[in-house]
Amino acid sequence: MKEYDGLVRIELTLNGEKRTAHVSPADTLLRALRENLGMTGTKLGCENGDCGACTLLVDGKPVKSCYTLAVDVDDKTITTIEGLVNTDVQQAFIEEYGFQCGYCTPGVILNAYALLEETFEPNPEETRTWMESNLCRCTGYEGIEKSVKRAAELKKRAER
Repeated sequence: MKEYDGLVRIELTLNGEKRTAHVSPADTLLRALRENLGMTGTKLGCENGDCGACTLLVDGKPVKSCYTLAVDVDDKTITTIEGLVNTDVQQAFIEEYGFQCGYCTPGVILNAYALLEETFEPNPEETRTWMESNLCRCTGYEGIEKSVKRAAELKKRAER
């Protein structure tokens, strides 16, 4: 990182593309993504890491971007909901009606994607454990669990 007129320059790979941003040392990753890099799919919910609306992937692992500093992701790989367009997980959530209002959906989908990267065929208990870090006030969780199961099926079919 290099200082730049009171700001810090960070370099990262964002959804497969090398990007540079100039951020305040106090900026959260969520703020940097939305305001500096145009990635508005990641949502602000509680601002303290409880709701999971801001979940994204840093080097493939789910992270709450509302309390992660942008300077801490210098030289890291970030995946936002924009990076998961046309994936099996996204398709499964559409097929199984795994969302209603859509506000929490980006974080839920990213967490589900990480789960399926970690565990090829998660059982219902594993799915619930992983997904409990994402709060949804609209759907209940049955649709989300069905969506994760369907995503695993689609992924399995695609890898044959």
